[in-house]
Amino acid sequence: MSHVVLLGDSIFDNAAYVRRGEPDVVAQVRTKLPRDWQATLCAVDGAVTRDVDRQLRNVPESASHLVVSAGGNDGLRNIGVLREGARSVAEAMGRLADVRDEFARVYRDMVDKVAERRLPVALCTIYDARFPDPQEQRLVVTGLALFNDCIMREAFGRRLPLIDLRLLCNEPDDYANPIEPSARGGDKIASAIAQVVAGNSILPRSQVFAH
Repeated sequence: MSHVVLLGDSIFDNAAYVRRGEPDVVAQVRTKLPRDWQATLCAVDGAVTRDVDRQLRNVPESASHLVVSAGGNDGLRNIGVLREGARSVAEAMGRLADVRDEFARVYRDMVDKVAERRLPVALCTIYDARFPDPQEQRLVVTGLALFNDCIMREAFGRRLPLIDLRLLCNEPDDYANPIEPSARGGDKIASAIAQVVAGNSILPRSQVFAH
């Protein structure tokens, strides 16, 4: 029996944010997998990338596939950098580069630990979110591009499947609040996970040639 395990943050652990009676992501994944498959939630609301190491301790022995969505809360912790003043564009870029370099190191270490399980792994980008203030939204999307570059490099460099949540959750109704997926957004995420792990996608895919 195949067993999909979800690791990371509230992109997967979103039960507290969907409307009453609506399914969370892991419940939606279960409905989309083949009948004899299982899905387990190890992701934790509020987790940062470093926390995935702790979550790996709870992965069932029967796990056959790991899917990771992490990094969004790392971005939130550094959102203050976007509001800081700077004397030049170079100074501002230098601060952002420091944040990016630290996240790249932490994310790489996390993927190393996930890979030690020697199971098929899929990674997710951080979606764009939906902040009501247009200026804040622009800054957040620009800042998250630095984090997503790190995630994409890890996925492509290791030849891992990448689920781009920016392209999936692209409508206001995909969000329960500015940073959490609604049941509608969760349905899109669950569909992509099921297609990736079961290898039954009917949609055309882009290819990346990294080597």
